[in-house]
Amino acid sequence: MERDPDAFADDIIARYGRHISSSMARLYRFMGLATVEWGGQGAVCTDVHGREYLDFNGCNGTLFHGRRHPRVIAAVREQLDRLTITSRLFAHQPGVELATLLAEVSPGDLQYSFFCNSGAEAVEGAMKLARVYTGRPEIIAAQNAFHGKTFGALSATARELFRAPFEPLLPGVRHVPYGDAGALEAAITDRTAAVLLEPVQGEGGVIVPPGDYLPAVRELCDRRGVLLILDEVQAGLGRTGRLFCSEHWGLAPDIVTLGKILGGGVMPVGAFMARADVFRPFDENPYIHSSTFGGNPLASAAALAALQATLEEGLAEQAAEKGAFLRAGLEQVRRDHPDVIREVRGLGLMIGIELHREGLGGVIIADIVANGLLAIHSLANERVLRFLPPAVVTREQMDRALEIFAAAVARAEAVLADV
Repeated sequence: MERDPDAFADDIIARYGRHISSSMARLYRFMGLATVEWGGQGAVCTDVHGREYLDFNGCNGTLFHGRRHPRVIAAVREQLDRLTITSRLFAHQPGVELATLLAEVSPGDLQYSFFCNSGAEAVEGAMKLARVYTGRPEIIAAQNAFHGKTFGALSATARELFRAPFEPLLPGVRHVPYGDAGALEAAITDRTAAVLLEPVQGEGGVIVPPGDYLPAVRELCDRRGVLLILDEVQAGLGRTGRLFCSEHWGLAPDIVTLGKILGGGVMPVGAFMARADVFRPFDENPYIHSSTFGGNPLASAAALAALQATLEEGLAEQAAEKGAFLRAGLEQVRRDHPDVIREVRGLGLMIGIELHREGLGGVIIADIVANGLLAIHSLANERVLRFLPPAVVTREQMDRALEIFAAAVARAEAVLADV
């Protein structure tokens, strides 16, 4: 029997409210999002009504390869017919191939990889590794940072909205102003194990640091004998126009965390990588930190195919070129509507649009979604909207997105004028 899409969507949203989150169900209805996501390809998402949306949200930047990249889908299907999960008593080829390729393409001498299921898990592992390697208890993170919401990662995440209900959190995590190397140096003590930073703050509002900041941090960590952990869960693997975001500054971390893009938009995969000497405690005792599903054959096959596609299809280079085009178009919208948009910033296809007023973001997002464009605000700075489209987005799709966004901003400005 043919499905009635309206009745189907009403039922799904109602049951979502009863069994997953009543507040999110209410928000879906309030924002005009009370439909059901159903499919898509490339930069296009479709709902159960058959409506198409340009996806410039992409699961918070996860869908860098676009939806259902053929190469990643084929790799997972092939692996599905052979080996899906392992006994954990034997090695398996996809995981080894993935770790080998990551070691070959990563900056510096990041030789070892540990695979998990998410970016937050990767941060947890990186923090544990830094502590056990150095024998020191403290981690320094940045104000405005976002590293995840599991307990250890949340301790490094800065926003009080997420932290306050669960305090006291992990002791020994301190926050300093982002972009201020002097403040960081003053905070380092003989108890500091590592400095944990996003090379570009994502949920904090797409904050690109001053050009001399990360090189200064690298020099400072070397001089003070402290590890540098770069969280590239959102900014890594091509998103900013380089395969690893740290390459913009010509440096390498001691530990790097990866996620989101790593799974090719098909499987959940996270990882942290480290130099051989830093990884030694985990190497000498492989059971000191483990994950039942981390690096399973299906996830590894997806990640390997995704990384190969990024390299062979030049997706990082495409992100640099297309990101420059989009930022130029958004900058024109800012110039046309300076009372609405304060700033456009970013690297590659990681773009932030800062508004003058909090609350306008929800108005603009509801407008653009109604007209076929998906974007998202920043979790730690709700005045900032983010554009995180896939590298496979076309010029025509970018033109259309800019047209939809400009019209929404103009309507928001008209509302402001009437207030």
